[in-house]
Amino acid sequence: MRTCDDALLADVRARLATVPAGAADLTDVVRDAVRRRGVVLGSHALERLVHDVRDATYGAGPLQTLLDEPGVTDVLVNGPRDVWIDRGDGLEPVPIDLGTDDDVRALAVHLAAAEGQRLDDASPVVDARLPDGTRLHAVVAPVCPRGAIVSLRVLRPGSLPYTELVEAGMLPPGSSDLLPALVTSRANVVVAGATGSGKTTLLAALLALVPADERIVVVEEARELVPTHPHVLHLLARRPNVEGRGEVTLADLVRATLRMRPDRIVLGECRGAEVRELLTALNTGHDGGWATLHANSAADVPARLAALGALAGLAPEAVAAQAAAALDAVVHVRRTAGHRHVAEVGIVALDAGQLVVTPALTWDGHGAPRRGPGWERLVDRLGEGP
Repeated sequence: MRTCDDALLADVRARLATVPAGAADLTDVVRDAVRRRGVVLGSHALERLVHDVRDATYGAGPLQTLLDEPGVTDVLVNGPRDVWIDRGDGLEPVPIDLGTDDDVRALAVHLAAAEGQRLDDASPVVDARLPDGTRLHAVVAPVCPRGAIVSLRVLRPGSLPYTELVEAGMLPPGSSDLLPALVTSRANVVVAGATGSGKTTLLAALLALVPADERIVVVEEARELVPTHPHVLHLLARRPNVEGRGEVTLADLVRATLRMRPDRIVLGECRGAEVRELLTALNTGHDGGWATLHANSAADVPARLAALGALAGLAPEAVAAQAAAALDAVVHVRRTAGHRHVAEVGIVALDAGQLVVTPALTWDGHGAPRRGPGWERLVDRLGEGP
């Protein structure tokens, strides 16, 4: 028994289900399961088998090796022999054989079940998180022609020092002092950008600059923000189980932070109706807050906020008024040819009743900083020139 077959996995999982989580040593369980089959393995073979069983039981099975590879941000499965990864420079195929279409479907179902989600003909689309925080999106027939399509987004908690981001060129000329000034002045800031543009990495580095005597409460769907700071509390949302119960939303958690004596409220990603609770919190004396938001540019942030506000039942006028009073600045980050960098810093304001983000600092094609019409207002907010 040198392969991790279905029967062995079923035996191991049945044994693990009878003991409290973490109470059994996986190596001992696998060794006992193999011995019951009359097979004796050497130490190296047993170690490899335990590794495969661990990946199949707690990880992403045959895809776990790809997820563990340094630099990999995405693993995409289009079919049994149609697998792609992104190491930050674009998609590239990988030579891996996942068996049959049915095997791919079974893998997708197993990954969804690990997070208590249902994936079958009646519920053919799922969004979930693996135990290690990896984002899972999967669809099965009849949504796709056969088997399953699986998309995995690797989440690597970012805690790079701010100085390293400066050295790596993520902070262009003129911004390396400006962004820490936003932290020091307790501005309320949105970090905007596309998926994979470096929003979380930048925000984690900036939160590490918060004074050590301040209490930071971070609300997220999965733990991504891990700033190097002595007083950080993490609140994680919970999806409903297969019976539709037990859900704890981001909006619930943002409301909870208000009773936790926070010095800084941070929303890891604003993506839904929780925008109402965020704007309310930042409008009631809780300054120094930060949030990330998906947007194509700083100028698109007002439209994104209006769209999210609509999910919470807020009229565009209400969102504009709340956001203009709550938010001070937008930092937009972008990934260009694999290089992540700050592309713009803007100031948030109302213009004829419309929410706008006015450019305060941008950079030309040669990387030279250019002060925009919002520069003076930003300097006034910071209290002194950065």
